[in-house]
Amino acid sequence: MYKLIPLALLQSVFLCGGQVLLKLAMAASGPFSWSWKFFRSQLTNWWFLLCGISFGVATVLWLYILKHFPFSVAYPLSCISYALGMVAAIVVFHEQVSWTQWLGVVLIMGGCILVAR
Repeated sequence: MYKLIPLALLQSVFLCGGQVLLKLAMAASGPFSWSWKFFRSQLTNWWFLLCGISFGVATVLWLYILKHFPFSVAYPLSCISYALGMVAAIVVFHEQVSWTQWLGVVLIMGGCILVAR
């Protein structure tokens, strides 16, 4: 079971990284529209490509985790990405995070610790 924690952390890093890269991709693209032109333009958006790679790695790690560990333990540990997302919001996007948001993350992380035991 102790092998699961580093794998879940690594999977969460790639999952959160994919979300950050997706936000950067959308910021670099023009206004969103449900048009072929918009979606075709994403094929040359490097942030979008990196996002796909990050999500791909996260998915492969998730497949391995699902194959080798109980779902009842593995799935709650995927919530580590919430804490990483809060840090990314501050570091990458310079967002303000309230104490209630931090409290929520602390409660989520406490739940992850209880599940991992």
